[in-house]
Amino acid sequence: MTVEELIILGKKYTSSTHAKMLLAILLEVNPLELLTILDKVVEEDIVNLYKESLEALSENRPIQYVIGHVNFYGLKFKVNESVLIPRFETEQLVENIKNYLEKKGLTNPKILDLGCGSGVIGLTLKHFFPNASLTLTDISDEALKVSKENANNLNLDVNFIKSDWLSNVPIDKYDVIVSNPPYIMINEEIEEIVKNNEPALALYGGVDGLDCYRSILKDINNYLKEDYLIAFEIGYLEGSKLQELINNTITNSKVTIKKDLSNKDRMLFVEKNID
Repeated sequence: MTVEELIILGKKYTSSTHAKMLLAILLEVNPLELLTILDKVVEEDIVNLYKESLEALSENRPIQYVIGHVNFYGLKFKVNESVLIPRFETEQLVENIKNYLEKKGLTNPKILDLGCGSGVIGLTLKHFFPNASLTLTDISDEALKVSKENANNLNLDVNFIKSDWLSNVPIDKYDVIVSNPPYIMINEEIEEIVKNNEPALALYGGVDGLDCYRSILKDINNYLKEDYLIAFEIGYLEGSKLQELINNTITNSKVTIKKDLSNKDRMLFVEKNID
């Protein structure tokens, strides 16, 4: 079958955008390039994989799980049903941490990524700061398996710890502690495709969405250097309540809440207050 015939076939199962995206990934080209190779005959094994993937998409499985990997900050990461699908908002979180480290001139920072999932946050930072000392933790064996595979694929030397937040992490001092923990409130409405496919363990953060932050904050003072950054991804309704928790936990701290591209509160940063 040709590229054009496969695109037409794909539209019977899913949207034109997803059909082209899927085919472009399997052919390892940019989706826009498909228009220049419409007459190209596609190898039979790729045709079969494309058809199988279309069937999965028609069953309302996320395209990222169907394909088995995502592009995050220009890097290729494996994902499966054991880990969350990285969002663009998380790339913004990484961008802010990267800017902080560059501003501070820290080329070999100690970084702790709590609840790492697929490892996209910590491993991306390690990619840009190869001399960093990076520790990634997660409570899920399956998530750690995915993140370890991603570290190997990116040739990054990092440390992994199975831990329920800080419970199994030896006390040490870190320049950056980052986490994108479960923060969806139990009764909060979310998309069906998310609820039915992504791991509940990585989604829900209790009645008010703050349970995981409480678990992290209760011990966090033992892990902070004199000058530090704590970076959290947050639910868009949780900023002020989380700021109050932090003010009651970390003395002499400065809290900054930043919005995502949808103008919703999405990131919270804590630094030492030097005013």
